[in-house]
Amino acid sequence: MKINQLKAGVLLSYISMGASTIISIIYTPIMLRLLGQSEYGLYQLVFSVVSYLGLLSFGFGSAYMRFYARYKAQNDQEGIARLNGMFMIVFIGIALLALLAGGLLVINVQLIFEKSLTIEEIQTAKLLMALMVFNVAVTFPASVFDSIVTSQEQYFFQRLVNLLRSVLNPFLCLPLLIMGYGSISLVLVTTFLTLASFSINIWFCFKKLHTRFVFGHFYGSLFKEIGVFSFYIFLNQIIDQVNWSVDKFILGMVTGTVGVAIYSLAAQLNTYYLNFSTSISSVFIPRVNRIVAESNDNRVLSEIFTKVGRVQFILLALIIDEYVFLGRPFITIWGGSGYETSYYVGLWLMIPVTIPLIQNLGVEIQRAKNMHKFRSIVYILIAAANVCISIPLCKIYGPVGCAIGTAMSLLIGNGLIMNWYYQVKVGLDIRHFWWEIFKFIPALIMPGIAGYFIMRYAMIHSYATLALWGIIFVIIYAISMWFVGLNAYEKALFSGPVKKILGRIKK
Repeated sequence: MKINQLKAGVLLSYISMGASTIISIIYTPIMLRLLGQSEYGLYQLVFSVVSYLGLLSFGFGSAYMRFYARYKAQNDQEGIARLNGMFMIVFIGIALLALLAGGLLVINVQLIFEKSLTIEEIQTAKLLMALMVFNVAVTFPASVFDSIVTSQEQYFFQRLVNLLRSVLNPFLCLPLLIMGYGSISLVLVTTFLTLASFSINIWFCFKKLHTRFVFGHFYGSLFKEIGVFSFYIFLNQIIDQVNWSVDKFILGMVTGTVGVAIYSLAAQLNTYYLNFSTSISSVFIPRVNRIVAESNDNRVLSEIFTKVGRVQFILLALIIDEYVFLGRPFITIWGGSGYETSYYVGLWLMIPVTIPLIQNLGVEIQRAKNMHKFRSIVYILIAAANVCISIPLCKIYGPVGCAIGTAMSLLIGNGLIMNWYYQVKVGLDIRHFWWEIFKFIPALIMPGIAGYFIMRYAMIHSYATLALWGIIFVIIYAISMWFVGLNAYEKALFSGPVKKILGRIKK
């Protein structure tokens, strides 16, 4: 049953991403034209500021899985109930803290952005920020139920809810945008969907999973242990927030909303890219924690790490190749006039992040082993360097300069330092991992040559021609990977669902 849930979770994740990507391709240009570049930039700027409130979780959310796995291995249902109650109390407290901190931000909007925003933009920013703060506050207690669903490996239900959110969001936003509600409508719809999914998760946990909460036994020793474990996850969250949000903040201070809009369009594509990777690795989190809790077998962990990494690379290499060779006309057609620079921002964001994306299961292995302290300390130093580099580069090169600063931090932190740590300290076989990844190089030669000629000579001025050349490239990539790159396990992984569908059709 668990294996079926895992496969269903991955499949629904990609269905969700495929649906949301297709909808986004259709919806985003309409949204950009209805909002205008300036208001879209304003929305992204406010979002980048409010998103820092997410740090108030202090890493507790990621800690749940590790401690749940411990109690589960001991079959301690009472311990699980106490853990649930403790996390709920903590996150309700954090939600109240977020409302307080968010209220201070709303009051001081003019002080923060008076040099780069107009009076009208400041008034809109206040309303946007107030709504976003409420939405962030709701997500804290909601995350407890989401963690419970994940710990039970109920991926089908979880991914189905996410799919519905992805599909409903633009369909609810568009009428409000047409009616003239502007960026406010985006936040209203997001908040509504957050409350709806929160309610559904509560129902599922109590009615289907029979979840229990014990609030009367708040053990200080357990809370202290969770706090120490979570602290370094919290540091890592700060770093991630800096790397992915500070560029917009810097651009808002230096260039205004137009620079933020250009950067944000590329960042949106980068977010899709990030999600394609985490959709696979996220379903392995309970399994990794279970292995560490029961045996801590590095050989088994290295095998899973390498298998997942190779599958992630197969999919991500296709996406990044498509973007390199077809991204420029795509940005022009999709974003419209004024967003041409977003293509180069996207290159600097997406190419370097490929390294941590194919290795993101390693982060969960570190956490399961309680060895994530080193990563957090190294990353916070690199994040500080990222800020120092991005500010002068932003003044010279604008959005591209900010992306370069982020790229440099990712390459140093993930490409060099963390791979050394995985091999020497965590116990993962990184040499074998990269040897397995480098085996894909021959399979990338034919798609690379084809992509170069498409980029150089193809005349792409519409979605139809873009789709045509995109499909041609996918076919070339798939053929090359199938005959040169994939091993027997991966061929079975990709061909299995197709064979099952064809078998049912024949029946």
